[in-house]
Amino acid sequence: MWQARTLALPCRLPIITRSAKRFSAMSKASVVIPALNEEEPIAGVVRECFATGVPEEVIVVDNGSTDRTAERAREAGAHVITAPRGYGRACAAGVRAVSQYDIVVFLDGDGSDIPVFIPKLVEPIARGTHDFVIGSRTRGQREPGSMNFQQILSGRIAGWIMQLLYGVRYTDMCPFRAIRRDALAKLDMREETYGWNLEMQMKAARAGLRILEIPVNHRRRTGGESKVSGTLRGTFVAGTRIMATLFRVAVSPKE
Repeated sequence: MWQARTLALPCRLPIITRSAKRFSAMSKASVVIPALNEEEPIAGVVRECFATGVPEEVIVVDNGSTDRTAERAREAGAHVITAPRGYGRACAAGVRAVSQYDIVVFLDGDGSDIPVFIPKLVEPIARGTHDFVIGSRTRGQREPGSMNFQQILSGRIAGWIMQLLYGVRYTDMCPFRAIRRDALAKLDMREETYGWNLEMQMKAARAGLRILEIPVNHRRRTGGESKVSGTLRGTFVAGTRIMATLFRVAVSPKE
């Protein structure tokens, strides 16, 4: 059985250069970035997304920030909208703001997800071989300190449960993911807070979507403070919400 391991990495993971020309014929993609008080990293995240040559638009959803997150994102070229507090509410608002593009990419605004992997997430969907592609941080290279033990363990446990329920094995609940827009619409997403990612994975498996998990590298956040893993309270609240989502989706009838 494959075992997760942390590799010794330099202070910042190297950027993998790829030609944007390879993706010129791909279906157009939108990037949605929920952000709450990410004034320091958000501009860099937006610019890294555009630098891949894949997204036609980057939508930053200001989730109730009290700093200059929205201003910095807008200066970097993002389309900025607002949504009430709640990770799921922010993701849903971002999806509603997507223009006419076929593929939606989600990633966090703290700089820990590495946008250079966007082409790897989008390409299988654009080729028509998959509907939902999710990154796995535990299968990629992780900068020391970028994930704590609770994050790794919870991802593994949720993956085992989903394998028992649906026969689909995930190794992570990574927020970095891409999905066909029409497939996402059929999932009837309802979670408004931290359970959004798990709900998507469960409903995608239950709906029989063509799912692919690929390794992605992960780095420490490039600024600000974590709202989940940075505090005991945040970890507890997120964990409780994720478990509630798992139970709710597991026992609900298939639409």
